[in-house]
Amino acid sequence: MGNQNIQTVLGIETSCDETSVGVVRDGKVLSNIIASQQIHSEYGGVVPEMASREHERLLANITHRALDTAECNLADIDGIAVTAGPGLMGALLIGVNFAKGLALRNSLPFIGINHIEAHLLANFIDNNTLKYPFLCLLVSGGHTQIIRVNGYDDYDILGTTIDDAAGEAFDKVARLLELGYPGGPPVDKQAKDGDAERFDFPRGLSNSGNLNFSFSGLKTAVLYAIQPMDGGTRKNQMPHICASFQAAVVDTLVSKIRQAVEDTGIKVVTLAGGVAANSHLRKTMDDMQETYRLELYYPDLSFCIDNGAMIAYAGWEGFRHGKSSHLNISASPRISISSPIFTN
Repeated sequence: MGNQNIQTVLGIETSCDETSVGVVRDGKVLSNIIASQQIHSEYGGVVPEMASREHERLLANITHRALDTAECNLADIDGIAVTAGPGLMGALLIGVNFAKGLALRNSLPFIGINHIEAHLLANFIDNNTLKYPFLCLLVSGGHTQIIRVNGYDDYDILGTTIDDAAGEAFDKVARLLELGYPGGPPVDKQAKDGDAERFDFPRGLSNSGNLNFSFSGLKTAVLYAIQPMDGGTRKNQMPHICASFQAAVVDTLVSKIRQAVEDTGIKVVTLAGGVAANSHLRKTMDDMQETYRLELYYPDLSFCIDNGAMIAYAGWEGFRHGKSSHLNISASPRISISSPIFTN
């Protein structure tokens, strides 16, 4: 049985390079404070040790801001939720230990959240008409998966990447093109002025017959395309390179989710993860929605990137379903959505 007394949940997210805390009451977001760590931009990717130090430096202040924005204090909080995996081990431990301290000090129930599950459930935050079952295309810097969501805590992975995640491919290509980190937004911006057919980049595993993804070959194709170019040519071709690369990623994602719809007969589709904010992906999914008469749901852009509100929401759902965690749990950097851990 669920615990009906746990209405207001504070959620903590430190799985990678966003330090975020959110407050949710009865499924409604009261605050969602996100500090994206800019310190990694000069390195073209996340430096784990720096991420951990930044989380440690920022977390207490971000928590105070989240409580202030929600117009409440710790006495108003009924439970603490925290990302316990997957993610960077050191970064996860900062959040987990901080959350345990809050729970112990304030005698509050505590729950460790699977980061992937939180992304799935984020679709419910602004979409009260969304019903089970549905398909979720989860696309982020660390994960690219198609998940059949049968109900709460009932998930089947239908397809996954065999190498790079889509968001990771965006970051690596942006680094090749010296566009900075994270790579998704600058590539998306450059692509708006480009011809997506200028370069014929590969669509990995397009004829595999399964729902798995591969993006490492696409990244290599971009490298080979730009190697012969001098600086001026590369600059002139930049929008076309970005548009062609982005189209290859989106074509791959959409073709696989289309196959999943055909295979399962499920016509309710959601997006989740940071790449779900990509404008070309959303437009292409909109076009597919009309063709296939889908029910299509997106999270708000603020709930696509890693954020504390989705952790608080997932915690609220967990507590409602009678779940909680022992304070002796640890972080699990490689845990799958299909592994029901962190709960009693």
